[in-house]
Order: sequence, then structure tokens, then C-alpha cells
Amino acid sequence: MTIERDLEKIASQEKRLQFKYFDADLAWTIGSSLKDAAEKRRVAVAIEIQINGHTLFFFSMPGTSPDNADWIRRKRNTVMRFHRSSYVIGLKNQLEGSTFHAKTGAELRDFATQGGGFPIIMVGGTGCVGSIIVSGLPQREDHLLVVSVLAEYFHIPPEELAFDAAASA
Repeated sequence: MTIERDLEKIASQEKRLQFKYFDADLAWTIGSSLKDAAEKRRVAVAIEIQINGHTLFFFSMPGTSPDNADWIRRKRNTVMRFHRSSYVIGLKNQLEGSTFHAKTGAELRDFATQGGGFPIIMVGGTGCVGSIIVSGLPQREDHLLVVSVLAEYFHIPPEELAFDAAASA
């Protein structure tokens, strides 16, 4: 597995996991599905879904800490600045041998380029209107938890969106 392959896969995920609409009821459905998926895996995560700066879903499972809420805030800032998954930004920096701060001048206290932040992109050109964020697992697993739940929601076989078996970054 290479960083380039992960970047290609994430681009495919972001293209295929786009919404025709997004409202509070859908945020509840997806957020609850993320909680259920984490419980089935016996892991603890914090979950946030926001649209246009408005929090529609937030849940911190037992075993998380206030630190997870700060990771969520920082990942959300990254997604909303670049309209891409937070994992993409970190992988691109790694591939280029650079850092987020060196490339943007942005402070790391306000941005996180680790996995777990996923853009809510609307079909038809509206673009990114919000974010789905998970914090609590290693970054690759945070990202894949969101992708697996969205794949289920869109009735896409999970293997079509999964990374190759070998772990990377």
C-alpha cells in the first residue's frame, strides 16, 4: 500500500459518498449508525455532524475524553477549509515531505490533518456544506469507520471503498 493509492481511494470515496440532501433527521440516522458501528467494534469514539456551522449530532461514548472534542473541532476546521477529508490533507503533506503549518501557516492548535474528518458534499455542484467527524481511534480507523457507515447508507459494497489490506500511514 502506498500513500498515492490511499489518496486515489479517498478521492473515490469522496466522489461516491455524496448526498442529494442532508438534514437533521439524516444526521441523526448517520450519527446513530456511527455509534452503533463503534459499539459493535467495542471501541469508544466521539462523533460530530455539522452543516453550515450548525451541530446536528454530537455524541461522546464512555471511554472518550474532552480531548476528543478538541480533535473533532480541529479535524472539522481542516475539512471545512479544504472541503476534503482531513486524512487527505495529512497524507498529501506526508507524501510531499512537508507539514500543514509549513504549507499554510495555520496553527496546529486549530487544525488536525489526521483521519476521521469527512466532508458532506452535495451532488449537483453545491459542494461541501458540512462535515462528519469521528475521534478516538487511530487515524486510519477513524476515517474507515465514517466511510464504512456511509457505504452502508448508500448501499455500496464496503469492499469497493475499503483501503487495500496492507496498512499505510
